[in-house]
Amino acid sequence: MAKAKELRSSRGAAGNQLSYEFRVIGAPQADWHDLYHWYLRIPWWGAIGVIIAWYLLLNLCFGVLYAETGGIEHAAPGSFVDGFFFSVQTLGTIGYGAMYPTSRLANVLVTTESVLGLLVTAIATGMVFVRFSRIRGRVVFCEKVAIAPMDGVPTVQIRVGNARSNRIYDVDLRLSLTRTIRTAEGVAIYRTHDLKLVRDRAPTLMQSWMLLHRIDDESPLKGLTPEDLKKSDAEISCSLTGTDDISLQAIHGRWTWEHFDVAFGQRLADVLSEDKDGAVILDLTKFHALEPSVPIEGFPYPRTSAAPALNP
Repeated sequence: MAKAKELRSSRGAAGNQLSYEFRVIGAPQADWHDLYHWYLRIPWWGAIGVIIAWYLLLNLCFGVLYAETGGIEHAAPGSFVDGFFFSVQTLGTIGYGAMYPTSRLANVLVTTESVLGLLVTAIATGMVFVRFSRIRGRVVFCEKVAIAPMDGVPTVQIRVGNARSNRIYDVDLRLSLTRTIRTAEGVAIYRTHDLKLVRDRAPTLMQSWMLLHRIDDESPLKGLTPEDLKKSDAEISCSLTGTDDISLQAIHGRWTWEHFDVAFGQRLADVLSEDKDGAVILDLTKFHALEPSVPIEGFPYPRTSAAPALNP
């Protein structure tokens, strides 16, 4: 893949920063139709700041109108400050009684501002509620992809878990391999292949679950060495979807490992054990830990062997 390389960034719980960036040229410009989507993506401090800014801007506009038109009892003639504070009282339905409209035009402005205030309050309430009610999944993925023999077959091992103490129900799991290949015409394309999982559904996801892909004759990873993965800028991606058992909302998680994140001849350390009383112990301190595996005939693959080409 043609990639603009940069320093590797830290990773989050449900996604990761890769060692490259995509630069899009010629994409359509966002317009006001995307304001709602933009609002949902900005951080909380920005979302609250937008609401405060619109509130102050609306009061500033009406403050200018009240100062220009007059008709507000006990307000200094032409005073923008008095007009601004009267607008705040009107928009917030405070009504201290010290200032009140006395002219027909002032009453029209008060009515207009009251209607706009109802709309602004309803919109602001809805936008805050949508952000507050959104559930972000805290799905954790292991730092390395382990490839080690299991039952005599080289097997991709990936561990995922739920960082919260609740459960995620009806989890669908997907694993894929993306490589740069060249067609017979010499054109470089990015080809994605699905990696078949031993089990692609989990009835319940709690703190730990193991994904397994057997590298058999039908696997796109068959015979590939670390050098082969590096040469083709290979990436392995995992995604999952499920339902949060508390909010009943959909939970999504995704992670991508680059070629240098794949550990050949290493297996994921066991996190489950039993104590002397027969209780099952889940040791999450070993969630990312790797252990050397016992080699078998043909694996790890000979470093000098030519890897089979993937069919475009």
